[in-house]
Amino acid sequence: MTNWRTTIQDLLENGPFRPLFFSRHRWIVAGVVLLAMGVLAIGGGWLIAEIEALPVMALLAGLLCFAWMLRDIEVAYLGVTGIVTLLPFASLPFSIGFKPTFLDLAMIGLFVVWGLPYALGEEQRFVVTPVGGPVLAFAIMAVGSFVFGLSHGALTSYLVRHFAEVLLSIALFYLVVNTVRDTGRLQRLMRWLVLGASAAALLGIVLYVLPDELTIRILSALGRFGYPEGDSVLWYIRDDPSLMQRATSTSVHPNILGSLLNIALAMAIPQLFAERPFLPRGVLVVLLGVMGLCLGLTISRGTMVGFAVAVFVISVLRYRQLLPWMALALVLVLLLPWTQAYVQHFIEGIRLQDLSMQMRMGEYKDTLTLIRRYPLLGVGFTGAPDIDIYVAVANVYLLIAAEMGIIGLTVFLVIVGTVLVRFWRRRAMTRSLPELEPLWYGAHAAIIGGLVGGLSDHYFFSLDFHHSVTLFWLIIGLATAATELLAQQIVDQQT
Repeated sequence: MTNWRTTIQDLLENGPFRPLFFSRHRWIVAGVVLLAMGVLAIGGGWLIAEIEALPVMALLAGLLCFAWMLRDIEVAYLGVTGIVTLLPFASLPFSIGFKPTFLDLAMIGLFVVWGLPYALGEEQRFVVTPVGGPVLAFAIMAVGSFVFGLSHGALTSYLVRHFAEVLLSIALFYLVVNTVRDTGRLQRLMRWLVLGASAAALLGIVLYVLPDELTIRILSALGRFGYPEGDSVLWYIRDDPSLMQRATSTSVHPNILGSLLNIALAMAIPQLFAERPFLPRGVLVVLLGVMGLCLGLTISRGTMVGFAVAVFVISVLRYRQLLPWMALALVLVLLLPWTQAYVQHFIEGIRLQDLSMQMRMGEYKDTLTLIRRYPLLGVGFTGAPDIDIYVAVANVYLLIAAEMGIIGLTVFLVIVGTVLVRFWRRRAMTRSLPELEPLWYGAHAAIIGGLVGGLSDHYFFSLDFHHSVTLFWLIIGLATAATELLAQQIVDQQT
C-alpha cells in the first residue's frame, strides 16, 4: 500500500502541474517563484504595516508549523497538545471575518492528516469500540439540541463557529482511537501532555512571584493574540486584591489552569511506579512538584479535590504505596502555618460561608429550575428562552442537562460509565503488561479527576472553552485506546 505522500508526489510528476515543476524551460519555474515571492513580499509588507512585525513573524512561524504538521500526525498531535496546555486562547492577530484560534488550525491539520489516507484509499480500517456508539449518540443529541434552541435564539456566526468547535472536539475521540494503535504513541502523547502542563505550571509560578506590574506587562503582551490585557489578567480570591492572589499562567482563569493540572498530575502519578517511566524518574518527581505547587497556587478547590480523589482511587486499586504519602500530605497541609489560609478557604467553602460558593448555590438552584421547565432536550446553546432564568452554572453535569436535557446528560453518563466499567473489569489484566499498565491507569485517573472536578466547573462542555472540551475528549480517547491496546496485547500473549 503506497503512502499518501508518494501519491501526491506522483500527482506532481505525472499530473497537470508537471510542466511547471519539471519543465526543461527553467525560466518558467524561475518566473513563478519570483512572482510568488513578490506576492508574499507585498502581502507581508501590508501585514507588517497593519499589525506590526511580531504578529506577522508569529503567523509565518505558525504557517511553517502547520505545513510540518501535515507531514506527520505525531507533529500534529504535538501541536494540539502544545496549544491546549500553553496557548489555549491564542488566535490569529487579524480577522478573516472571524479570528481563527491557533487550536482551530492545529485541529484542522490533525484531522486532515488523519483523513487524507482514507480519502486516497490507503487506509480502510476503522476501529469500533463500545464507547464509540454513545459518543456518536451524544454528538447527534448535541446537534438536535442546537437546532431546537434556534427556536428561541438567533443564529450567529459566534454560535455556529463555537458549536462546530465542540463537535470537532467530540470527533477527536474517534481520531485518537484510530491512530493510537501502539503503546509507544500512547506514551508519547501522554508525555507531551505532562510536559506541556509542567511548562504551563512553571510559567504560572514565575508569573505569580514576579512583581504585579511586570506580570501584567508580560501577560498583556499576548493581547494581540486575543488574550485579555491590563489589570484583569491578575486574579484574586473573590476578586479582592487584599486576599490571596491566584496563579493563571496563560490559561486566563485560575480554575482553567487548575483543571489542566488536575488531569496532568493524575496522568503522571502512576509513572512513579513504572519500570520504564515516560520521563526519567528524577525529572518526573521535579515536574510533579512543580505542577502540584502551581495547582495549590490556583486555589482551585474543585480541581484539588478532583486530583485527590483520582489519586486515592488508583492508590486503593493498584498503587497502595501512595496512601501513606497522601496521609502525610494531608497532615502537613492541616498543620503547617503557611497553609492555614488555604485550609480556612476550604472550610468556608464547605460551610457555604464563602461568597463564591453562595453564588454557585444560587446558580445550581436556578439551573434546576430551568431543567424542570425543559427536561428532555434542554434549551439548546443559544441561551434560555425565559427572561427569569439563564444558562450559566459551574457544574458540567448541570450545564449538559440545561443545554441538552436529561436525555443528553444520560448519554454523557453512559459514555463515562462505559469507560469506567471497562476500567474496573480489566484492572486485573494489566499486571502482566508492565509497560502499558501505568499509562492505562494514568489515562483513567485523569478522567476520574476531570469528572470530579466537573462538579464545580463547566469548562469541559462550554462553547467558550474549546481547549478544555478538546482536552476532555482527548483523554477519553486515550483511555479507550489504552483499553483496546490492553485487550489486543492480552490476545497476543495468549496466542
